[in-house]
Formats: sequence, C-alpha cells, structure tokens
Amino acid sequence: MNIEFDLEKIKRYDGAGPRYTSYPTAVAFTSDFTEFDFKRHAIESNLEKNSTPLSLYFHIPFCDTVCFYCACNKIATKDYSKADVYLDYLYREIDMQSQLFDTSRVVEQLHWGGGTPTFLNHDQIRALMAHIRQAFNLLDDDEGDYSIEIDPRSVSAETIKVLREVGFNRFSLGVQDVDEKVQKAVNRIQPIEDTQAIIDACRENNAKSISIDLIYGLPLQTVEGFAITLQRIIDISPDRLSVFNYAHLPHLFKPQRRINEADLPKAEDKLMILQQSIEALTAAGYNYIGMDHFAKPDDELSIAQQEGHLHRNFQGYTTHADCDLVAMGVSSISHVNNSYSQNDKTLENYYEALDKGHLPIVRGIRLTSDDQIRRLVIQQLSCHFKLDFKQIEEQCRNQLNLVIHFEDYFKKELVQLAEYEEDDLLTLTPDTLEVSPSGRLLIRTICMVFDEHLRNQKSEQRFSKVI
Repeated sequence: MNIEFDLEKIKRYDGAGPRYTSYPTAVAFTSDFTEFDFKRHAIESNLEKNSTPLSLYFHIPFCDTVCFYCACNKIATKDYSKADVYLDYLYREIDMQSQLFDTSRVVEQLHWGGGTPTFLNHDQIRALMAHIRQAFNLLDDDEGDYSIEIDPRSVSAETIKVLREVGFNRFSLGVQDVDEKVQKAVNRIQPIEDTQAIIDACRENNAKSISIDLIYGLPLQTVEGFAITLQRIIDISPDRLSVFNYAHLPHLFKPQRRINEADLPKAEDKLMILQQSIEALTAAGYNYIGMDHFAKPDDELSIAQQEGHLHRNFQGYTTHADCDLVAMGVSSISHVNNSYSQNDKTLENYYEALDKGHLPIVRGIRLTSDDQIRRLVIQQLSCHFKLDFKQIEEQCRNQLNLVIHFEDYFKKELVQLAEYEEDDLLTLTPDTLEVSPSGRLLIRTICMVFDEHLRNQKSEQRFSKVI
C-alpha cells in the first residue's frame, strides 16, 4: 500500500475528526436507547437465517500507576482487592449477557482491554476465562483470535505462560517511547530490556501475533530521539505496530494536566516524527494498513486488506467483519444487530445497575437505513482506500435489502470530493473512488465527507487531529 507524505496537504487538511471505529460514532449515542432496546436487538440477532459468530470484549479498568498521556477509562489504584469486587459484578454481567445469545454461536474473537488487564493476578485470570468459557461457546483449538493488552511492567514470563494456557494467542504491548526522559515525563518507566523479555516469553509460548503501540507527540520527544525508538522496535520485529498521535486534551482527561505543555514537541516536529516513522517502517518491510497501523506482509491484517475483507471496529482493524460484538465491563461498547450500546462509565453506577438486576447500559443508537449505508462506505474507505459504486449498490441490495443509486444518493458528497480530487487526494471516475498515496494519511478527513451525523451535530465535539 503506497503512501506519500505531502506536508503542504497535511497542513491544509489536518483538522480534527473521528477515528471511525464505529459509524455512527459514539457522540451520536443517546439515552433514548435502553437496556430493553439492546435485549431486543440481541434476541433478534439469533433469529437471522445464518446467525453470525460472536466477538467478546471485556474491560478491566484498573492500573496500579497512571500514565499521564492516557485518555482511557481507567482507575489508578494500588488496592488489588478492588479487582475481586469488580470481577464479582463482571461475572453477573457475563451471565446476563450469555442468556441473550444462542450457545451455538461460536466466539471467533475475544479481547481483554483496559486499563491494564494484567492488573489481575494469575488466579483471577484463570477464573475469569473459566467463567467466560462456561457462559459462551469459546473455541478450544487455538484457532480463535483471542487477544489481550499487556503492560510489560506488570507481567512476568510465568504470566505469559498462564495467559497462553487459558487461551490467549495474540498479545498487544504498550511501549510508547524507549527514551527514559520521555518515559519520566509521562510517568511510565519501562526499560526496553523488560519489554524485550516479555516479547521473548510471548514467542517462546508460540504467540500467533505480537503488536506494539507507540505514541508520537509526547513531552520531550525529538525527531532524533524517536528515530532511536523506531530502530529499537524494528529490531524487536513485532508483527504489527500502531503509531498514534498524542492528543493533548487536559480539560477532558485529568492525568494530562500533569504534563508540562512547554515540553510538548512543536507541530512541525510532530509531522517530521510521523514522516520518519512511515519511512522507517516501510523500509523495514511493514505495510501501512491505515489510521496509524502497520503490519508485516504475511500478517492477517495485510492479507485481509489485499483480499478485500479487512474490517474496523472498536478494537481497531480486524479480520472478523461478520461478528456481533458483545462488550462487558464498565464503559464498554457493544455492536449487535445494527445497534450500538454503551455501559455506564462509573464503577458506582455500573455496580448499582447490576445489583438491581439490570444490564448497565446507559446509551446507544439503533442504526437507520442511512446509517447502515454510510457505515458500508466508511468501512470500505477506511480499510481499503477505495470505493466501487456498483459494489456498494450490490451490498445495499444483498446485505441491507435497500436499493440505491450511488451517484444520486451521495450527490452532495461527490461535489465535495471533486474538490479533494483537485488537490490530488483521490481520483473519481463515473463508477469508482480511489484514494491517492498522498490522501491515505488523510483518510479520516475523506471519511468525514460521508458522516451525516457530524454534519448535523448541534454542539461542538472535540476530536483528535487526523494527523
């Protein structure tokens, strides 16, 4: 997947916008969507002629230290007894959710995120996975896509062995930067030797995939310093990498208030760091998947993109397009049968709902026909950087039972896209749209053209910059 770094175009189009892990995005969710609505969608999903497999997500919100850059829903605590209480409630939610879905529906994908899932001790990890297996139809042949986010500072080689024994076969590690000065500035001291030791343990236990997260734009980062980070990570040779832009929004995320804004790199330096990251990873043989993600050519994501069946959801890029996503735990978001729903973000309210025998769902949205059509388009763009108008029309007929004529339906969007074509961000023909190499870094901007909710929103929403 060719990609071209055009600084002038990036500066002109680098506005703020959604990451499109869903469409509509979470800002469109409302409290009008209730637990009753979710249950109706879940039950209806079992009645489909060929009911889809399941993807399960479990949110473990605890961290024993807070990283100052973090924008996740997490609870920093040294009180490990909090995990026992949380798991008791999570078990209740698991049992309630499992009653809604036919046991014949296989769990093809499973993910634990956080927070820090490895805040749990070995016994808690074993007990939680055993409870999940009892409630849902998990695979036993290691063919599932079962992944977990791990903090190398909180695990040992023995932990990796335990995780592998209970069924995890894919591991995602946060690194962010190997420079000790940067690590101190964000309160995440993590020697590269510790990271290497955990990756070695993953490989010794036959992990199917290892992914590493990096962040550019952190305090005290320099172009030269991040080049060293890139080379150290390339030497480690993970299967996948994510290189995220740090969005400094201290008014929204309290931990970020502890970052000294004067230490943040200038916008020009951030762009130079991004450019060198793309060049270094491409030279090292990684494919640019899209939206900050890179993968080796033989990785499942690269193959899925080449074959045209890559998908994007709340867990990022995935090969499991046809799963209903059932998410459990505080703040987690489900995607079931053309609906999205989110659990309460606070532990107190999450516990209270379950004590009353209710699923802790507080908001969501039922997708309209228009939402479903636009989701198809945005998925195709964000995963494959192109649109075949006739193919979209066919998908609408076969998947959505809707008849549209693309050029009529998206008349105003095509007018706006013609302006992007003049800037060589994309190429339009009577039947296709193809994003150019210089437009691929700006794919979020291009997707925003099709976002009807964003166009109609009445209040300002804060998103991260697209670059």
